[in-house]
Amino acid sequence: MSLPHNPSWVTRTDHLLAPDCERVVARIFLPGQELIASGESRASAILERVLTLTSEEVDAQLVELETVFKGRHRNLHEIWQQHFAMLEHRLVATGRLSVAQRALIGAYFTQEYSIEGAALFNPSIVAHPNQSDLAQGSTRFVMTLRAVGEGHISSIEFRTGVVDVDNTIMFDPAPQYSTQPMGTPIMFSRLSFEHQINDMGGDKTNSDFVLESLPEFFSRRDLDRALDELRKQKLTRGSAVRTIDRFEWIAAGTYGLEFAEDVPLQERVIMPKSPAEKNGMEDVRMVEFQSDNESRKYFGTYTAYNGQQIASQLISTTDFNNFTITQFTGPGSLNKGMALFPRKIGDSYYALSRADRESNGIACSNDLRHWEEVVLIQTPHLSWEIVQLGNCGSPIETRDGWLVLTHGVGPMRQYAIGAMLLDLNDPTLVLGQLSQPLLTPSADERSGYVPNVVYSCGALLHNNTLVLPYGCSDTDTRIALVDLDALLENLRISSPQQAISISA
Repeated sequence: MSLPHNPSWVTRTDHLLAPDCERVVARIFLPGQELIASGESRASAILERVLTLTSEEVDAQLVELETVFKGRHRNLHEIWQQHFAMLEHRLVATGRLSVAQRALIGAYFTQEYSIEGAALFNPSIVAHPNQSDLAQGSTRFVMTLRAVGEGHISSIEFRTGVVDVDNTIMFDPAPQYSTQPMGTPIMFSRLSFEHQINDMGGDKTNSDFVLESLPEFFSRRDLDRALDELRKQKLTRGSAVRTIDRFEWIAAGTYGLEFAEDVPLQERVIMPKSPAEKNGMEDVRMVEFQSDNESRKYFGTYTAYNGQQIASQLISTTDFNNFTITQFTGPGSLNKGMALFPRKIGDSYYALSRADRESNGIACSNDLRHWEEVVLIQTPHLSWEIVQLGNCGSPIETRDGWLVLTHGVGPMRQYAIGAMLLDLNDPTLVLGQLSQPLLTPSADERSGYVPNVVYSCGALLHNNTLVLPYGCSDTDTRIALVDLDALLENLRISSPQQAISISA
């Protein structure tokens, strides 16, 4: 089977964002634990051997390391000192160590990780928070991308640029460094913890004991005090240890991040931090959310993967400098591919959901955290989408309705990008759906890590053109321009599909 040619109102640009193996970050390295069958770290033995080096040998090693690695990392000595601090507890009388010894120990426990070693794909694109000093009709943008490195670990990257009045896209220069953020303390939500505990199940008596001692919003110190009270009663409270572990798991998955302000946006990299996402932060669908005030707010839904299970999570920011990570709960957040609507409809948040793993649906939330049962709006029935459906990013508000880019999977596991139109006031009402794809893999896009895939996590409406970045065969990223008028015209004349309530 061959899919029809893409419509004439879809134009590919010449842009190609390919994975760059030289984009590396410096990570902690614990020899022995890098193996698949992880064992005890050999840290203590290595520390002993490093401490036998003379001061001349230490100095010579540092000079050589700086020569080889300094041009690849920002603040290399600071990284070494951070990694030394993580091993310092294994040493006695560390005050006797020189600054050089500390740096070299840190270097021995540091490794480079190529964040794009395998792929750079599945982009989303939003307007940049800074739109100053631009020519009329131009838009500065931020593109999020999924980078995949050794071990198939996915992280979040950014690119910036400008699309001008003629739809010419110009990316800013590629970054020299790859810089990770620092963790920052945040306030937790009792209601969010309650939802997550309920999803997990278990001893409600113990969970309620902890929750009832916490205020509506609480700090890590507040949580520690509450869990300590439960520990004191663990002999008389069954499953207390399990309850404590679950609260710790939830707390680890809710965290803040901050980049230094002098780090360019395209240099920033967010790597997995919590246990739920240790094997990847996949396919961020970033959207600019219309809030009640004039400040810009951005939400990104993504799939957290721990090597066995997946979960839907939220990353939020106002400036792409400070980020907060939280977890979703409820039946509407099951499986992959949630995408938020860019504003509330009535008093509720809305999201596209694929809770049944193969169809497109709509979920609602009162607090942007807990998502209720899904209303199914689109099921696989066309030849190019029979295997499964999903979205390709957040809906875009147009004069005719909510424009939703979709993806469908057909025979030979070939992906295609389609579209549908939803009612502005009732997004469970489908007004139109393309009967043919608007984008399928071209001959030079078919080969890669996962062949025959075109996939996007979000487009940008610029004037009357849809700027559609998309991943090619889970390897690299390209861009297509879609004429909005032509797309809407084709959606208006298509046959709508009735909404159906999903059954568990």
